[in-house]
Amino acid sequence: MASQAPTSPRRVLIASLVGTGIECYDFYVYTTAAALLFGQLFFPQASHTAQQMLSFATISVAFVARPLGAIFFGHFGDRVGRKSTLVASLLTMGISTTLVACLPTYLSAGWIAALLLCVLRFGQGFGLGGEWGGAVLLAVENAPPGKRARYGMFPQLGVPAGFLAANGLFLILGALLTPQQFHDWGWRVPFALSALLVGIGLWIRLKLTETAEFSAALAEAPPPAVPLGELVSRHFGALATGTVGAIACFALYYVATAFALGYGTKTLGYGMEQFLAVQLGAILFMAGGIYASAWLADRHFDARRMLIFGCIAAVLAGLLMAPLMRSGSLLLIFLFLALALSVKGILYGPLASWLTSLFPARVRYTGVSMAFSVAGVLGGGLTPLVAQALAARGGLSLVGFYCSGAALISLVALLASGREGGNA
Repeated sequence: MASQAPTSPRRVLIASLVGTGIECYDFYVYTTAAALLFGQLFFPQASHTAQQMLSFATISVAFVARPLGAIFFGHFGDRVGRKSTLVASLLTMGISTTLVACLPTYLSAGWIAALLLCVLRFGQGFGLGGEWGGAVLLAVENAPPGKRARYGMFPQLGVPAGFLAANGLFLILGALLTPQQFHDWGWRVPFALSALLVGIGLWIRLKLTETAEFSAALAEAPPPAVPLGELVSRHFGALATGTVGAIACFALYYVATAFALGYGTKTLGYGMEQFLAVQLGAILFMAGGIYASAWLADRHFDARRMLIFGCIAAVLAGLLMAPLMRSGSLLLIFLFLALALSVKGILYGPLASWLTSLFPARVRYTGVSMAFSVAGVLGGGLTPLVAQALAARGGLSLVGFYCSGAALISLVALLASGREGGNA
């Protein structure tokens, strides 16, 4: 018999938080670098807008890969188990991130450099496609009654933790290095450090055992031969509802992080360290929103109602974007980012509990991963690129309307779902 220590609540929650935090660190190291300097490093000299849009386009590559990763890892997660699949997804993500540190730039390798960058970004997305679903199942399927949202928030807290680690490291490097040193080699350091973090994550995850709900599902019936086929044929309505309902949190987040960082440093003229510090302060409000919304979902409301409230708040946040970001005041810009990321937290905290409740355990890994990943494509994959184009053509008001529109789409899906996505 395997040791039961890994199934203790504390170890489960630590494993889900640390693992997701490492994966998010990898993902956001890339996003930050793409917003700051990948346009100049990996693409030919053209207009500033063209370089920035090409750089943001590489962010989208990961979102194309995420549904493929969700299908691949979901297949094994529902057939073999959560633990081994989570180990494989972490390795895929970590190796892809570390290799970015070794890439040549456009000046030395031309378009081959950009191609290799896209290949590794694809690897990041492929790994993350299997990471989030497994991490939230690890937490939620081990939750006692009445605590599914609060257990499910721990992998969600990995997002602000990973963001703080990634952008905090860029901030430190920007303070210690000259701009030329940072441009020449300093940006490679955060990618290289991923190897160490992945080692820590593997050590933690290899000590886990399977969740009780997955073990019970295996005892009740053999696993599905093709989980995706069973998901689509028997649970397509839940898949569509979960996908559309999750769009809003992606759109708002990538506008407030990747787009805002590029716009703030290149259009508004703020220094990298200055704007990163503002975002690092604002991301703490996201962590607060995650905790508060998960607690409220368990104690007073349900996950679906909290998501509805978050969508309404996201509509308002989108309308406030242009006046606050164009104010010329860094304090007001901070207020917008704090508001937007607080709302993102409200949308994110109960999301794991809600999506998990939509699917039976036998296809849950595939269902949760697919809904989350496809929502990421629709709501986040093209968002920095679209936002950059909208800002160039019509100003920040159009970007704000884009966020509000995404929130309205999710709101309609949540209202139409009735109590299907309750905190079951």
